[in-house]
Amino acid sequence: MSHNYKPMLAKLASKPFSDKDWVFEVKWDGFRAIAYVNQELSLRSRNQKELKHNFPELEELTKLTHNVVLDGEIVVMKEGKADFQALLERGKAVSPTEIQLGNLRMPAVYVVFDILEKDGKPLLNLPLTERKKILRSSVQEGKHVLLSDVVEENGEAYYAAALQKGLEGVMAKKKDSPYEPGVRSGNWLKIKKLRSCDCVIFGYTKGAGARAKTFGALLLGLYNSEGKPVYVGKVGTGFSQETLRTLLEAFKTLETDSAPFPVDIPDEVTWLKPKLVCEVGCQVVTQDVRLRMPRFLGLREDKLPSECTLDQIVQGELAEYQSKRDFNVTTEPKGGGKKKTAKVFVVQEHHARRLHYDLRLEKNGVLRSWAVPKGIPESSDEKRLAVETEDHPLEYADFEGTIPKGQYGAGTVTIWDKGSYETKVWDEKLIEVTLNGGRLKGRYVLVRLKKAGEKSWLLLKGKE
Repeated sequence: MSHNYKPMLAKLASKPFSDKDWVFEVKWDGFRAIAYVNQELSLRSRNQKELKHNFPELEELTKLTHNVVLDGEIVVMKEGKADFQALLERGKAVSPTEIQLGNLRMPAVYVVFDILEKDGKPLLNLPLTERKKILRSSVQEGKHVLLSDVVEENGEAYYAAALQKGLEGVMAKKKDSPYEPGVRSGNWLKIKKLRSCDCVIFGYTKGAGARAKTFGALLLGLYNSEGKPVYVGKVGTGFSQETLRTLLEAFKTLETDSAPFPVDIPDEVTWLKPKLVCEVGCQVVTQDVRLRMPRFLGLREDKLPSECTLDQIVQGELAEYQSKRDFNVTTEPKGGGKKKTAKVFVVQEHHARRLHYDLRLEKNGVLRSWAVPKGIPESSDEKRLAVETEDHPLEYADFEGTIPKGQYGAGTVTIWDKGSYETKVWDEKLIEVTLNGGRLKGRYVLVRLKKAGEKSWLLLKGKE
């Protein structure tokens, strides 16, 4: 094979959707693995660990195809669902006896969903639909090898059916998307009932009561675009007694006196070297980038701490923006190319079906956005309704132009004002900032109007 490939990664979508330009398939809860199949087989994890020795039954691949590079997921099935805990046990086996027993008791299946190379020729730049056709003609199914089925357009119904069967969720993939090795791309989206991300364990709090001999909660972090750790919250639920004891034992060799980030935690904290990765589920991600109602789902020994980046939960917020637009038609920016700089705000005059103004404030790598039908108040006597819309990419702060007919938000967009801002308060109910623009200067306040709907806010010009 001519290359070593890193798997293409998916961003997180906020909700299911249906679209004729997308296909949908089951999201499997397993070990992601790139398969290099010739006379011999190599199955490599995201961090290039060789997996074939732990799953000898997957040697079946060499009888079903040849001279290809495949992308897929290794899963252990139990009662029609992927059993990740059983898969972890298979992955930890060391001795030949353990491996063989695991093969007999908990056989694995390799679910193939993409083909990256055939007969030495890379296929990365072909659209997904073409790669799927080549995959179907190149790989036979077997006892331990399956080809992933896809459903076109009807993502919402497929998602509902997946949840009804107890599955984790679905993957949405744009039909014309190329394969982007190592990139977390908006062309692939994961849609899950419970949002989840892979976090680095940076410490733990002292336990009390029934947890007095173990720990209270894990302190979690993700790395930003500059490679610096950012605190995203703590998780104290989802642990079995065995998991508590296993984790505490693993922590003993990782203790450090160095705090990785400045955070005010009232409990007694033991800091750890960033070596362990865990998957954490949550209901939502708050505006200050905290995991709300988090739950520990398990250790991820197949992932490196450096892979646990903030874009899992921040850039995922652009999924709604990207799913509403056809970037082959509109000149609006797709996003992902501009790095965070100083805090910027922009107000854009938007002549769509109805004239309105869009207020956008940079926050955690995206532009938080509100549509203001009657314009931005310029005196403290004025109060305006502001309706929260989907997050926009940072590049949108420079966008002016005409969005074509038939596209979401069709009409002319011009920059009405732009500048920097300072934050005084930013929480779920209240945002208070000081704007420093060409037209707008001074204090502005956004107050959430719960009774008017989840996305309704009141925009006021603060008194100086």
